[in-house]
Amino acid sequence: MKKGDVSMPKVALYCRLSVEDGTGEESESIRNQRLLLISYAQKNGWEIYDVYEDEDYSGLREDRPAFCRMIADAKNRRFEIILCKTQSRFTRSASTAEIYLHERFPLWGIRFVTVVDGVDTAKRENKKARQINSLVNEWYCEELSENIRSVLRKKMELGQFLGNYAPYGYEKDTNDRHHLVICNEEAMVVRYIAELYLSGLSCKKIAVQLSLENIPTPSQQKQSRGQDLGRRPCSQWGSGTVRKILTNPVYIGHMVQGKEQKVSFKSQKTIEVPRQRWVVVEHTHEAILSEKTFANIQKKMDQNRRGTRVERV
Repeated sequence: MKKGDVSMPKVALYCRLSVEDGTGEESESIRNQRLLLISYAQKNGWEIYDVYEDEDYSGLREDRPAFCRMIADAKNRRFEIILCKTQSRFTRSASTAEIYLHERFPLWGIRFVTVVDGVDTAKRENKKARQINSLVNEWYCEELSENIRSVLRKKMELGQFLGNYAPYGYEKDTNDRHHLVICNEEAMVVRYIAELYLSGLSCKKIAVQLSLENIPTPSQQKQSRGQDLGRRPCSQWGSGTVRKILTNPVYIGHMVQGKEQKVSFKSQKTIEVPRQRWVVVEHTHEAILSEKTFANIQKKMDQNRRGTRVERV
């Protein structure tokens, strides 16, 4: 085909890399993908419409910014071809691959091509290979997810703290981010909350008292340390926050983790785990409350719950 006969087909180049691919050199890999795709497009006489790049995004996610922009442009028929290094760069989800490669792209007149594994939706005999690729890519993610979950649980069983943020009253040890050390200013508030509760105040009244005294909330404290919460910090104490502090064994030096888990390796949603499957390791860090004080608080809470039930009856 001569360039003068018909217009050159327009191609969208898509590059992606994430932590799941086992390399810390994301930027270098993205550049290499881009150069490979540009060379391949030029060799085939395709006009490059745009380069879409997602860095540090899992191939299972469909909310990747550049991916979403490319799909919108494909739907609006702004190019005729999507070119990737491999099918896994486009997606690691078998269902997503099926929807786009075999349903929507043919409907929109989009041809999907990969350089390394030879995927080409213009070739009918290529379909089985594409479907096998989809399954292999998804199996890879599932196996990786199981391995990561196993490693994390082992770390929990060793008493290592794995949360993004230290519990209120603590901060991560500068010498070991998996170890908690007391934050004195917040620890004083934790002890004050315990004292108020044992003196007879309810969680609701304690929250009101803390707000009246202008004591910074846990989220305000995190923000003051430069931690990005992804939302505005709460300016008022809530009874739920007070109750969580009063019932958390972390304040007697015990590490309790594994309370939630993802629904599946494909989803970011989490579900609560039964208490008997929680990972509890005692005496992993310095306590803020004595075990006697904590036990008295739990006893009082249990009595209050029973009293509430009796009153309702």
